[in-house]
Amino acid sequence: MDASNTQAFDACLREALVQAREWIPRWVGTLHGTLREREASASHLSERQSLLQARTTLESHRDLMATRFLAVLGESMENALPHTGSGSRRSSTVSFDELELMGDDQVQETVEQARVQQIVKMAVDEELVTLTKRLNGALGLTVVNPEANPLRVEVIVGALVKSLKGLHVDAAVRARWLQVGAIPLGDALREMYVRLSQQLDRAGVKPAGYVVTHMPTSRQPAAAPKEEAVSVKEVMGDDNLLTLDHLHQLLVGNLDLNKNAAADNAMGRTLASEVVTLMLKGIAADERLLAPVRYMLLDMKPALLQLARSEPRFFADKQNPARRLLDAITERSLAFTSERDPGFEAFSRRVHDVVRALREPGADLAARFPTQLDALERSQAAAVTPARVQARGLAVQTLVRVEQRNLLAERVATEIRARNDFDKTPGVVRRFLTGPWSQVVAQARLEGADSPNTSHSQSAASRYSELLSDLMWSSQLALASLNRPRLVKIIPGVLRTLREGLDSIDYPREQTESFFQTLMGMHEAAYKTQRTGAPAAADEQHSVPPEMDDEPWMQRNEARDSCLMDDVFKDAPPTTTQPAFQETQRIQRDWADVKTEIAAQRTADLPVGTWVDILQDGQAARWQITWASPHGTLFLFTGSDGRSLSMTKRGFERLLEQDRLRVVADHGVVDAALDEVARQAWLNSAKATNFAGL
Repeated sequence: MDASNTQAFDACLREALVQAREWIPRWVGTLHGTLREREASASHLSERQSLLQARTTLESHRDLMATRFLAVLGESMENALPHTGSGSRRSSTVSFDELELMGDDQVQETVEQARVQQIVKMAVDEELVTLTKRLNGALGLTVVNPEANPLRVEVIVGALVKSLKGLHVDAAVRARWLQVGAIPLGDALREMYVRLSQQLDRAGVKPAGYVVTHMPTSRQPAAAPKEEAVSVKEVMGDDNLLTLDHLHQLLVGNLDLNKNAAADNAMGRTLASEVVTLMLKGIAADERLLAPVRYMLLDMKPALLQLARSEPRFFADKQNPARRLLDAITERSLAFTSERDPGFEAFSRRVHDVVRALREPGADLAARFPTQLDALERSQAAAVTPARVQARGLAVQTLVRVEQRNLLAERVATEIRARNDFDKTPGVVRRFLTGPWSQVVAQARLEGADSPNTSHSQSAASRYSELLSDLMWSSQLALASLNRPRLVKIIPGVLRTLREGLDSIDYPREQTESFFQTLMGMHEAAYKTQRTGAPAAADEQHSVPPEMDDEPWMQRNEARDSCLMDDVFKDAPPTTTQPAFQETQRIQRDWADVKTEIAAQRTADLPVGTWVDILQDGQAARWQITWASPHGTLFLFTGSDGRSLSMTKRGFERLLEQDRLRVVADHGVVDAALDEVARQAWLNSAKATNFAGL
C-alpha cells in the first residue's frame, strides 16, 4: 500500500472525528428542536406527554449524550477497521441463532436500530458509495469492499445506539430519540461524507471500482416445481410479511401452539411454512452446491412444509432429524466441485432416494426422517475404504503426539534459557539447545513417561539434560582453553550423546553434521590455544541464525504418518493467474502490509467442519477441516474420497498469504440460509416502521 495513501486514510479518519465534534452537538440540538415542534403540534394527549418526556430527558442529558456518542464513535471506528479482526460476519444484522436467545425488549431495540439504519442509508446512499470507493482506494484495494469503510452507516448508528444505552434512561425515551433523530442524522452524515470524499480527492487518492460478475446460466438457482410455486405470502397477505418479532415469537414458543387456540396454531403453522420457504430459497441460491443437489433439496419442500404443520420449530432444533438430514446433505454436497467428481454420482443417487422416500404419501412422515438420515450416514461411511479410515486414525494419533512434544519442548527451552551459563554460550550453541536439543529432551521425557519403571540414572532424558553443562562449557573458548585435560576427557562422550539424541528424533543428517563441524571447530580452537601456550582469546561471538518459524517439529516418519502437506513453505510462483480460483475468489489480497495478520486471524476463527479449496500443482482440490489439535497448532483435512492431509497453523497461514487457499464455507449451508431468513425479517421490520411517526 502506498505510504501517501496510508497517510491520507489516517488523516481522513482523524478529520472525521474532528467533524464529529461539530455535528454531534448540532444534531442533538436539532433533535431537541424537532421534539419541541412535534410536542406543540401533537393532537393526542398521550403523544404529547411522550414527546414531553423525551424532550425534558434530553435537556438534562444532552451534554453527556454528545460526549458519549463521540467517545463510542471513536472506539467503533477503530474496531471496524478490517485488520483488527474484531468485526463480525453478520455485524449489520442479527443471526438466526442469536434471535432465539433474545428477549422481547432486545428484539424491539434491534428493529428500531434497523429502522434508523434504513432511513440514514436512504439519505446518504450516493455520498456513502463515493466515500467508500475513496477509502478503499486509500487502503490499496482495487475492488470495493464495503466492510473496509470504518465510517459506514452501520458503524455510526451502532455507536449511537450503544452510547444511548449507557445513559440509563427509559427505553421508550431512547426509541423516541432514535425515531425523531434519524432524518437529521442522515443529513449530518451526508455533509460529512461529502467533505471527507473531497479531502481524499485533494490528496490524490484514486477510488476503487466495482466488479460486475455475470452469472453463468448453468449456475442459476434452481426453480421450485410449479405445483409448489404458490408463496406462503399469499396465505399471510401483503400486510403480514415475516418480521423479526414474528420470527422471534415462533422460535421462543410464545405462540400457544400446543393448545386449542385455532388462531395461534394457524399463525404458527403459517410462520413456520414461511420460514421453510425462505430457507429453501436461500439454499437454492447457494452456488456452492451443485445444481442437481439444489433441485433435489427443493423437491423436499412438500415434505418439509407438511412437517412444519406438526413441528413448527423443527428447523431451529439442530438435533431434530429433519434438520440433521438437511445439514448432512448440504455439508456433504460441499465436498464436490463438479458433477464429474468421484463419488458424486453415488451421493446424488442416495439423495434422490431420500427425497423419493419423503415424498411418498402417508401419516408416518416424521418417522421417515431419522430412517433416511441413518441410511445416508451409513452410505457415506461405506464410501470411505477401511485403509483410509485407519490412515486418518494414525494421522490424528501422530499429530496429538507431535503437539505434546512441541509444547513440552517449549518448556524445556525455557528451562535451558534460565541457566546461569546460557547467556555466556556462543549463539550457535544456544540456538541448537533451544531448538533441536529441546526436542530431544522432550521426546525422551515423553518416552520415559511411557516407561515409568526406568530408573532416573538410566533414563535418556536425564542423560540429555546432564549433557548441558559439559556442552556449554566446552563451547566457550575462554573457559575450555584453560582446562585441556577436562576438554579432552569430555569431548567423546559429548559427541556420542549428541548423536544418540539427534538420532532419537530422526534429525536430518545434513543439519546434524553441519552443527558437529561447527562444534568441533570450537573444541579444536580451545585445544590449540592451550597447547601452544597462546593467551586465552575472548569468547568468539558466533552469529545467531535468524529466528526460526514457530513450526511444530516433525520427524520424517511423523510427517508421513500424518499426511503432512510438504510444499507449504516452498517458494510459490506469483498467483495473479489462478484459473481454479478466478471465478470464486471473494477476498481482495493486495493489502500487503496486513496480509499476515488477516491470515492469522482467519485461521484462529476457522472451526472444525470448514471447507477450503487448496491449490496444488496448479489444480484446486476441496478439503474439509475434520480435526484440530487441542492447542490449535495442527490441522487435519479430509477430502471427498476420504484422503487425509495435515498442516500446521503456520502452513495454513502461509497458504492464505500465497493465495493458494480459499475458504469455501466456515459454517453450514442451512445455517447461512436461516441467517438470511433472519436478515429478511430484520429488513421487513425496518420497512414496516420506516416512516412511523415521521
